[in-house]
Amino acid sequence: MAQAYTPGLKVARGTTLTRTRRLPLPGTIIVQQGQKVKAEDIVARTELPGLVRSLNVASILGIQPEEIHQNMQKKEGDSITKDEIIASSKGLFGLFKAQCKSPIDGTVESISKITGQVMLREPQIPVEINAYVDGQVTEIIPNEGVEIQTYGVFIQGIFGIGGESIGQLIMVCETPEDIISVDRLDPKMAGQIIVVGSLVTADIVNRAVQLGIKGIIAGGIDDGDLKKLLGYELGVAITGAEKLGITIIITEGFGRIAMANRTFDLLKEKEGMKVSINGATQIRAGVIRPEVVIPELEDSITANNDQELQGFLSIGTEIRIIRDPHFGELATVSELPVELQELETEAKVRVLKAKLKKTDEEITLPRANVEIVGG
Repeated sequence: MAQAYTPGLKVARGTTLTRTRRLPLPGTIIVQQGQKVKAEDIVARTELPGLVRSLNVASILGIQPEEIHQNMQKKEGDSITKDEIIASSKGLFGLFKAQCKSPIDGTVESISKITGQVMLREPQIPVEINAYVDGQVTEIIPNEGVEIQTYGVFIQGIFGIGGESIGQLIMVCETPEDIISVDRLDPKMAGQIIVVGSLVTADIVNRAVQLGIKGIIAGGIDDGDLKKLLGYELGVAITGAEKLGITIIITEGFGRIAMANRTFDLLKEKEGMKVSINGATQIRAGVIRPEVVIPELEDSITANNDQELQGFLSIGTEIRIIRDPHFGELATVSELPVELQELETEAKVRVLKAKLKKTDEEITLPRANVEIVGG
């Protein structure tokens, strides 16, 4: 029987992972190499420059720009508070003085006698990054960040939105095929990561946000619900910066799709444990997958017995399509032609034929456009 290797989404019961935690600007590293850390621990911090505000002091005081310095009550570098008087005119015979108040807390950045403008800078913005996963600091990147190594369960999703979240893993569904109702969500789930089965709806997401649930893991999501949640059509750019107030990990694709048995069984087995998730996704060059990480440090942080979901294509193999126009759909391999076939781009590649599960339609597509589904 013809066979061909294709990588799938990784689903590993035990694997060693390294995550780089990097500051946006040079800053201070507050952990030591070799130190064990919790996911919530701050490992580095810095401060971003505050925004600059322009204030036309000369215009407010009714003076010429070159007169600004003799009317300023604050000089460059001075601290200021909101509504504090930073400049005032001398007025006529000491009367009818005009005053200029600061609209912000911050500092005086610069004073221009050319334009009569004063530049005010808002306070610096503190930025801290946490470890993201329970693990050990294996490398210090001076003034920039650290590398954290951990060991445990690793599950890749096909699509996600929202950034990093950390919480306790809770199974809300009973089977991989379940679709839960909104009333299954409970206020006691606040701060947790929940698994909801084969489909997450906009109503479930909205209710989860209200309750303070940090993350949702599901087999599928309807593209109409996704547009409703985001307020726009999602393009091909990287996701992860959405301001939904929750992280969503989709393990299978779009529509109602039962979660792969291996994925579901692993999550069910680890219910109650701390889980770290990240919805960042990029499906073009430089692929980034959303992920679920469940550290199990007692199993040795240096272990390397990966049990990744990989395999060989053969007739009857269940696959997921990872390129448009059938992105996210499940299918079954029906034929594996040996000969190379020419695409519209004139490139010659190996292809396969597969029957779509939704419609039973048979399609031909490049083998590089699919991945094996575990079950």
